[in-house]
Amino acid sequence: MPTFSSNGAQINYQTFGNVTKPAIIFSNSLGTNYAMWQPQIDHFKDGFFVICYDTRGHGASSAPQGPYTLEQLGQDVVNLLDHLNIEKAVFCGISMGGLTGQWLAVHKAKRFNQIIVCNTAAKIGQEQAWNERAALVREQGLQPIASTAAGRWFTDKFIQSNAAEIEKLQNSLAAGSAEGYASCCEALAKADLREQLEEIRVPILVIAGQKDPVTTVSDGQYMVNHIKNSALFEINASHISNIECPNEFNQAVKQFIAQ
Repeated sequence: MPTFSSNGAQINYQTFGNVTKPAIIFSNSLGTNYAMWQPQIDHFKDGFFVICYDTRGHGASSAPQGPYTLEQLGQDVVNLLDHLNIEKAVFCGISMGGLTGQWLAVHKAKRFNQIIVCNTAAKIGQEQAWNERAALVREQGLQPIASTAAGRWFTDKFIQSNAAEIEKLQNSLAAGSAEGYASCCEALAKADLREQLEEIRVPILVIAGQKDPVTTVSDGQYMVNHIKNSALFEINASHISNIECPNEFNQAVKQFIAQ
């Protein structure tokens, strides 16, 4: 797997498709890795140059001592585009990756034609809760978080009919870096872009899960209300909507890019 150095971390990435096609880069959620985007890789690799990477502290990327910041997470994306000599791309990020996308829209808009932020919010959760989770993970590891992740990520119906996929995701989370996960929790604790949304000018699609208990449709509507050139797409899924409803997710992204 190729890696590159970004601000003290080795970032693992993979590309798919033809480098001459328009670039689209996917950013994973907390506790996952770039493999979560397989339904999108399969769908977009013929028409796009698809770039996936593991957020620092996740997957095969290194987990330098934290805490991390949202700025670091965003700058890693810009550094990856620089590493690949890509001037402009479409960005698609989910949950934590969606917050990264909002930071990029505010601070690095010239590098992106469009940005898709999914199952996310301008501020996710509360600072104290994130810091408590970081402390718990450093103390007990990721197994306790992994054992309850499915209920936060998917609807009961999806969990019951996709046992193998659920097990794979939970095992991947449990095997991850506790320090990397905790350090990203600390980034999320501080991340709050509510005051900066009105500065965004790059076209934004917000995808919100109708059954998402973590980042709600109301969170998505708040972003759209404060971002000038934006639209909301509601999807009949919980928090990891690109896996739960891949066809609807892919069509929404494709239609937005085509505009």
